Amino acid sequence: MRLLLATLLLAFVVGIQAQWYMFPVEAAQGAGDMWHAYSDMKEANWKNSDKYFHARGNYDAAQRGPGGKWVAEVISDARENWQGNSGRGHEDSAADQVANRWGQEGNDPNHFRPAGLPDKY
Repeated sequence: MRLLLATLLLAFVVGIQAQWYMFPVEAAQGAGDMWHAYSDMKEANWKNSDKYFHARGNYDAAQRGPGGKWVAEVISDARENWQGNSGRGHEDSAADQVANRWGQEGNDPNHFRPAGLPDKY
């Protein structure tokens, strides 16, 4: 009886989470989105564009699904913890986290877009 109940419960959970196998794919794609935004930021080398690229990378990753949102949170938190502890500016790190969370929640990254940034980005 317990085995039957456990099997039914497992089937129910798997049925609800039918897309569970997509989590690692979304995470990998989200990591790629984060890298792409970072690469664009370095390429653009545009004054006051840091927050925009933070928001955009997190937004793009989070749009992949739960795996993408998770990896965006992990990467952003790790980077900001490292930056905050390296003496490179706790205030800047906190401001970056605002932009990170903005993007992770699905808000428009253009909110942080600096004037004149080429449309390519």
